[in-house]
Order: sequence, then C-alpha cells, then structure tokens
Amino acid sequence: MKKIRLDKYLSDHTEWTRSQIKKKVASGLVKVQDAVIRDAGYKVSAEDVIEMEGQRICGQQYQYLLFHKPAGIVSATEDTREETVLDAVRRGGFAGEGEVPFLAKDLFPMGRLDKDTEGLLLITNDGELAHRLLSPKKHVDKVYYAKVQGKVDESDVKAFADGVDIGDDTPAKSADLRILKSGEESEIELTITEGRFHQVKRMFHAVGKEVIYLKRLSMGSLALDKTLTKGEYRSLTEEEIKKLC
Repeated sequence: MKKIRLDKYLSDHTEWTRSQIKKKVASGLVKVQDAVIRDAGYKVSAEDVIEMEGQRICGQQYQYLLFHKPAGIVSATEDTREETVLDAVRRGGFAGEGEVPFLAKDLFPMGRLDKDTEGLLLITNDGELAHRLLSPKKHVDKVYYAKVQGKVDESDVKAFADGVDIGDDTPAKSADLRILKSGEESEIELTITEGRFHQVKRMFHAVGKEVIYLKRLSMGSLALDKTLTKGEYRSLTEEEIKKLC
C-alpha cells in the first residue's frame, strides 16, 4: 500500500488546509494507530487508523454514505443558489452507529435525483465504483415509488414493457411497472435500468399522465434504509459495500 505524508493525507481527506493540519499535528492532536504523531511528514497509508482531535478520520480509502434525500435540495457537490445534498450531509443528520464520520472533502452524489425527488442517494468518493454502477452497459436496476395523476392500467404496463418513446433518439428500455393503486391518483412501483434525464416523469408523460410524487427505493443491491428519516444518512455496512463492488 502506497504511503504518503500525514499532512497531505489529512488535507486530501478533510477540509483543513496543510498549514492548519501541521499546527494540529505539532500540538499533539493527531494519532496514527493510537499513537500521537507530531511529525507532519510521517508516512501513512489508507489502511492506517487516523484520529484528529479525538475523532476518527478514516481507516479505509473510500467512504460510502447512504443518504435519504429530501425534496428541495439538488444532487450536486456545490451550487451558489441552491442547497446541495453535500450541504445537508455536512450540516448533520448522521443516524448510524458509533461516532460521526469525519467526512472526506472529495465526496460526491453517485447519480442524480431531481430536486423534487426523494429517496435513496449514495454519496461516495469512489469514482471507479460510480463509473461501474452508472455505466449504461451495466443495466443496474433502479426501483421507484410514484404517485401519478391519472389512472394507470394494464395498457401502461405493456407500453412500459415494450419501451416508450420519451423524445430521445431511442425509446426507453423495457421497464417493469407494478400498479399498487389505480384511480384518479394512482400509485406504482417502477423498475428501470437506465438513468436518463427526468426519465420516470417523461415515461409517464408519454402515456398521458403526470408524476406528482417520486421516491427512489433502491439501486442495484442497495435499498433505502427505512430507519433513516429524510435528511439523515449512515455509512454503508461492509456487507453492503461488498455487494456493490
């Protein structure tokens, strides 16, 4: 495992500057493998357990956070006009076991949910995993719950299975539509394998109906934790990470 300077490692994984970190190290506020280190040039690796000011920074190369996204915030790393999912995570809302994780500064939302869409969002700094799961060639299942204005019936089930024209160069791929309630306001579960812009809304619009509420329930092997309230997050378990990777 490649080793790098302690101050560089901490600056890469936190929002502190190198100069701030050097002062903290010199003051005896940083531990590596439970030993106080006062040399900012001390070499560490991603496998080392590092603490700063009594808080564990990380003992692994990547972070994986399961976030219950509420409506009203955007799936972006930064935005000068809107609150982002990273703003919400950094503001608080940790609901996992143990200490609140020291959040890496290179986190990003894996995939996007519209501003008014709720539900499962994975936040990580593992770019390779994001590329694998979001690649169109992988056909990773994404399951949504929606309330739809209009009566959803078997003709819609067939249309979605055949692949509806949503105005792109190619129709949407076959999708599994399950009707939970059919009426003036219908409730459904929809499984898609793509991630096109506003895809679920555009699919229903194509059959003459409008989505009025949308929530992502799962993506691949990862399901939304029902114990998380909107705006809360937790770290993935080792088992969840293994299934994703």
